[in-house]
Amino acid sequence: MSGCPVKNSAGDTQSAAQRQARWWTPGTHADRRPFLAARGKIRGFVREFFAGEGFTEVECGLLQAAPCAETHLHGFSTERVRADGRPEILWLPTSPELMAKRLLAAGETKIYDLARAFRNREESAIHASEFTMLEWYRAYAPYDAVIADTLKIVRGAAEAAGAARLSHRGREADPAAQEERLTLAEAFDRFAGIDLLALVDASGATDRDGFAAAAQAVGVRVAADDGWSDVFTRVMAEKVEPGLDPSRLTVLCEYPAPEAALARRAPHDARVAERFELYACGVELANGFGELTDAAEQRARWIAAMAEKKRLYGEDYPVDEDFLEALALMPPASGVALGFDRLVMLCTGASRIGQVIWTPLE
Repeated sequence: MSGCPVKNSAGDTQSAAQRQARWWTPGTHADRRPFLAARGKIRGFVREFFAGEGFTEVECGLLQAAPCAETHLHGFSTERVRADGRPEILWLPTSPELMAKRLLAAGETKIYDLARAFRNREESAIHASEFTMLEWYRAYAPYDAVIADTLKIVRGAAEAAGAARLSHRGREADPAAQEERLTLAEAFDRFAGIDLLALVDASGATDRDGFAAAAQAVGVRVAADDGWSDVFTRVMAEKVEPGLDPSRLTVLCEYPAPEAALARRAPHDARVAERFELYACGVELANGFGELTDAAEQRARWIAAMAEKKRLYGEDYPVDEDFLEALALMPPASGVALGFDRLVMLCTGASRIGQVIWTPLE
């Protein structure tokens, strides 16, 4: 009967060969085992790094009042039944950020979490619905301090895994090479020929039509109902990201303020915010901020983001009032969210995120 197709619980027909490819079959697990062993070494390095820097490891809770207030992040909801029988909708975290910042408000100053995170509508070779997010915060530290942390972590992870080069689907990067640092304005000018900062002003207002025209002029398709952020995303995906040098680490920084939902504005130019992303081998590894601590501005950004989410996806999330109350007590800080599974992928040469997750969702 080994060659007969079988039905799974959803009624789909699968061959025996397909079933043998599942992660829990001995042969498949044996193939994945080297990746998972490297994952353990990298996790050990991460803990040693943060211990050496005087950080406290925390464990942020997995049930919260709302996911992060970003237009294109989608959460998983669940229902809690309270002791008196009242139902309550709660959410799994899209990142530990909202809880970690409460800990900063409480008085913690250097914290990190190897956290479970959950995102709906995300599934690809480098996306998983459930994944591990390495997130850390330095209170009273400048933005550049966490950029330096990020570079050290990626380089140290490669060394811990015994990887002389980072690799992903035919692209290789030397982690020891000098990184390239570009502002978004420089990157848009170099790779797309677009003057990005001419399309946003100090108040945060944006020129959607001007951006659409500039994008179309360089061959980027723009739909009639695309907003400014949609155009930004298309140009990033089609022009900027493909233009980055895949052979070394690249830091993209100073994002336009409308594209930095939880980051503070840069002191030298209100059109941009203290946000950076780190790329290697064409893969985004980390996203970091000089953190916004103005609760009133955060509320305004949250409401605007949820209005856009409602327009695009027909859903929105409640404002987390408890978080905003805590934000008013939070000290100046900088923080980073790094995709731990992606880091393991690049250090091992794995082609799919499921290869480096112990029990991937199939």
